[in-house]
This record gives sequence, C-alpha cells and structure tokens, in this order.
Amino acid sequence: MTEIRPRRSVLSMPGSNPRVLEKAQGLPADVVMIDLEDAVAPEAKATAREAVVAAVQAGAFGRREVVVRVNALDTPWGEADLAAVAAAAPDAILVPKVHGPDALVTVGARLRRLGASARTRVWAMIEHPLAILEIGAIASAARDVDTRLSCLVLGPNDLAKASRVRLGVPGRPALMPWLMSAVAAARAYEIDIIDGIYNAFRDEAGFRAECAQGRDCGFDGKMLIHPSQIPEANAAFGPTEAEIAEARGIIAAFAAPENQGRGAIAFEGRMVERLHAEEARRVLGMADAILARHA
Repeated sequence: MTEIRPRRSVLSMPGSNPRVLEKAQGLPADVVMIDLEDAVAPEAKATAREAVVAAVQAGAFGRREVVVRVNALDTPWGEADLAAVAAAAPDAILVPKVHGPDALVTVGARLRRLGASARTRVWAMIEHPLAILEIGAIASAARDVDTRLSCLVLGPNDLAKASRVRLGVPGRPALMPWLMSAVAAARAYEIDIIDGIYNAFRDEAGFRAECAQGRDCGFDGKMLIHPSQIPEANAAFGPTEAEIAEARGIIAAFAAPENQGRGAIAFEGRMVERLHAEEARRVLGMADAILARHA
C-alpha cells in the first residue's frame, strides 16, 4: 500500500500576511496551502515570495503538509516563484490554471533542471472548462514520474466564472457532473483530489452539508478559507470511530482460520469480499496517519 497522507483540511493562507502564516503553525489543519497567486496583490508578489520561502525553510509547520501555490509560468512572477519555492523544498507546489497535461510536463521539466528535491510533489488546480474536458489526460500525467503529480484541487469559483454556472445552490447540482468526472480521473490514476472552497464561511450548516457531500462523492478533503472550518472538515473526511471499529472487525474476520482462502464471507448480516478488507486496511491506515500527524 502506498503512503497514506491525511488531507482532510487544506487551509489556504495568503503568503503576504506573516501574522497569518505564524498562526497557521498552531492550527490542526492537515495541510497548509500558502498562496502566492490570487491572494497576493501584484505589487506584493516579490516580498511575499521571500517571506514564504523563509517560512518554509524554517520548518515551523511541524508535521503539517506544506504546499505553496505559485503563479502560473506565463505570468511575470511564475518563473521566479517556481525557482525560489523549489529551492525551499515544500511538500508540494500547487500549479494554478492547469488546462491540460502539457503544463504539468513543463513544470516537471523546470523542477528537474532546478534540482528540486524529490520529496517535493506537484498538485494541479482544476479551475477551467478546458481542464474538465481534459481531466483524464491531466490525471494520467501522474504516470510520468517527472511530473510529480500527486493531487488535484478543484477551483469552483473560477469554474463558475468561466462557465457561467451559478454557485450557492444547495447540493451544487450544476457542478456535480464535473466534480464526479474529476474524482473518477483521480481514482483511475491513484492520486488524491481535494474539493473546492465553500465561500460562505460563516454558514456552518451549509459548510457541514457540503463537506458531507464531498466525502460521499469520494473527495479526500476540502480546501478551506478560514480556520473555523478546520474541525468540521477533519470530522467529515476522517474515519469515524464506528468505521474504524468495523474495519478492524472485517480484517479480523478474514484472518480467522475458517475464512482463510475465502473470497467472500458473512460479516454482521451481510456479505463482504476481499476488496472490503483492502478498504478496511486503508481506513485503519488513515486513522493511524491522522494520529501520527497530530501527535
């Protein structure tokens, strides 16, 4: 089984605000996503880049996964962002506005020439209709080790703007075909996928409902815009005590002498197969990884 990394809560923080970055060091988010793109004004880009590099190099975020979103390479800041951030060696670099696999091939080639650490992976923002049309090809870039692709992140605001879809409708009916296509692509190529932000961060009930929907759709976590959203996201996208107990029970049942070699067995009134045992091991692996991350 590949390494399991909890990504239940991905908290977006502006790279231009040192106080906010310092606060993030004590928050229970699985991932801190430091933004050099949309959250930073053009005149503050260079200063923010220096501050973010210093913060990443200081290693003050503990066991949290640290991801830096750079500006696109075709902007005045993209190349400098990529070079500086690659040298700082965060856990991942988030590439914005990925419309097709070629962008990831280009980033991978740049990182190789820059001598970026092998531990630094690449995440891709899916935020344009072209990306939805090319979602399978984008996810398939993970097969090329040079792209370093390990995660997709949905950007609903940009998707809505480009497509004229209206956000704010409970259940996101207009977005659902696109969301599920992205989830299917991520699962096909065995990479993670993060659901997009919920804009009304003071609407606790709405946020809770959207977290539950994202979990049921198969997302690994959710992008957040406020620390108050962290506990709800962690609860929604992490295994419950009941799920952990059931996973242990399924594994124990298959390990029983009378079930050795069986492909399917009866468990608590229903039939379970070996694939359920595999999922049970993933659930327990996630539970262990969460405990280790926040120990």
